[in-house]
Amino acid sequence: MSRSTNYKEQIKSLLQHADICIDGNRPWDLQIHNPDTYGRILGEGTIGFGEAYMDGWWDCEALDEFIARVLRAEIPSRIRTWQDKIFFTKAWLLNRQAGVRSLKVGRHHYDAGNDLYERMLDTRMIYTCGYWHNADNLDDAQENKLDFVCRKLNLKPGMRVLDIGCGWGGAAKYATEKYGVTVVGITISKEQVKWAEASCAGLPVEIRLQDYKTLKEPFDCIFSLGMFEHVGFKNYRSFFEIVERCLVGDGLFLLQTIGAKRSSVKLDPWIEKYIFPNSITPSIKLIGGAIENLLVMEDWQNFRNDYDKTLLAWHSKINDKWHELPAYNAEFRRMWNYYLLAAAGTFRAGNSQLWQIVLSKRGTKHRYDTPR
Repeated sequence: MSRSTNYKEQIKSLLQHADICIDGNRPWDLQIHNPDTYGRILGEGTIGFGEAYMDGWWDCEALDEFIARVLRAEIPSRIRTWQDKIFFTKAWLLNRQAGVRSLKVGRHHYDAGNDLYERMLDTRMIYTCGYWHNADNLDDAQENKLDFVCRKLNLKPGMRVLDIGCGWGGAAKYATEKYGVTVVGITISKEQVKWAEASCAGLPVEIRLQDYKTLKEPFDCIFSLGMFEHVGFKNYRSFFEIVERCLVGDGLFLLQTIGAKRSSVKLDPWIEKYIFPNSITPSIKLIGGAIENLLVMEDWQNFRNDYDKTLLAWHSKINDKWHELPAYNAEFRRMWNYYLLAAAGTFRAGNSQLWQIVLSKRGTKHRYDTPR
């Protein structure tokens, strides 16, 4: 038996645990175009698998379902490479979100191009999970989510509110227009600042290019949507200490973050390299330890299935618009599609969650009845 054939048999045996066939006729079956794919997977793990897709070595009609099945069967844990060990060691030893490293994700991902995000996101440019209850399109799902956030925070006219990781300013703009508050939004992306300042012009919204670590101002309420994934487990406690320092009185803090079902100090190597450098998905244990004896948890909600649907909506929109984006080559498009569909698969499999957590400084004086 040749080495290539042996590698194929190993992969075939692994995929049987997930009811996936090689060159099968079901949407979630793999279609292999280059026989070197098998050795690349076994030698390089998930990063080799993703890069082989970017190179056009394999395809799958329902890539999201393929990933969900692979994760449910825990196949990645059966393939361990030396690269995984090095990546894990570096993640444990280094604080990859300290100093200039904390700014890398802004340049690498969020500055990728406003033209790209304009064609993928909703009209408010919200790059976090929507809330699809009673919604049948992306715009309504994001409006639902923004209103959900504002109601959970009990926003009132005249409040001064902080948005940590404000993106393109959509949430800040919504809060000022619908709830009469003033908002300070901070981001580490120059492209987001340009967009947000133009979008929020004339409104009581201040957009800053600022790292959260430098915050020392009082706010009545604080929220952070989809930014905590870039904080890093070694910085969780200091992040919440800054929130506690800036939050006044009975003000509330709402954190929306992707969550992991088990604690880990590293992200998937392919996601780390191509999408979110120096990032990590928090767990209940890591968040709980970071807020212990500092903040009071008032509410914790999970709606992970909504992120599966949001990612598929983004994928559908961007694929309808690729012809309007000639600056992005075929390899980038395959990378981006892999990112969106693989992410959808992680939520469908239950490996990733979507949490909204409401915290107070010392417990609210009055009963907190969270909206649902």
